[in-house]
Amino acid sequence: MAVAAGILVVLIGSAAGLAVVLDPLLDIRIATYFQTPGVKAAVEPLTPLFNTLRDYNLALTVAFVLLSFCALALKTVWPRGPMLVPARAALLILSVFALGPALLANGILKPHGGRPRPAAVVELGGTQPFVQWWDWRGECDGNCSFVSGEASAAYALLAPAAVVPAPWRVVAIGAAIAYGTAMGVLRIAVGAHFLTDVIFAGLFMALIVWLLHGCIYRWRRTRLTEESAQQAIEGGRVLARSALLRSRSAALSRWTAQGYPLLARVKRPRR
Repeated sequence: MAVAAGILVVLIGSAAGLAVVLDPLLDIRIATYFQTPGVKAAVEPLTPLFNTLRDYNLALTVAFVLLSFCALALKTVWPRGPMLVPARAALLILSVFALGPALLANGILKPHGGRPRPAAVVELGGTQPFVQWWDWRGECDGNCSFVSGEASAAYALLAPAAVVPAPWRVVAIGAAIAYGTAMGVLRIAVGAHFLTDVIFAGLFMALIVWLLHGCIYRWRRTRLTEESAQQAIEGGRVLARSALLRSRSAALSRWTAQGYPLLARVKRPRR
């Protein structure tokens, strides 16, 4: 099933890329549709609802991250205590959100991709030329269109879905894909993103989840058992404590080296 999922991600990415090659104006056509008077008039009353859903998406993703972080932090403080979230699941969720929405989407692509948002391109009444998703020569200088940050965060929920027990895993993965797609469509509807911004947000997040899930759960050379994952967390606690003790020792040594000459200058009373 995991191999099939990886192949499916590649096929969807190839199909999306091929669609843009066959119709270079596909993104513009879809963005223009949502800007037609009838569609725009239907969408505008829903803007407060869309903003509420956007806030909900942020709160939901932050909740998963905080829960996973607290589970690991509590394990380091209370090694013998129960885990709020299984150790491997917590590691997977934190790794996916750190590498996907945080680093790739909001740390690399959006600040440096250069793709203008739909409202900024000439074809939709803006002043900047339209560029394809793969073209980094756009005139946007920050918080650019490619990829969708909200869709990236929503699709990153594939991480907790991937560790749901087997009878419900397919349902959870399907729900995560549907949720990410719905958030992406909302962002397209309000003119904040192009279609390919959402498609590749989903593909990148799915690929990151697939790779990290393989490293932690599936691949023989790197996979962890739940026990070894908890031992790794406890080992991190020991290393952190050791580093703290070393830093304290170094600070004490510096203080002593500076303090002894000063003490030597103090005249001691004669006996």
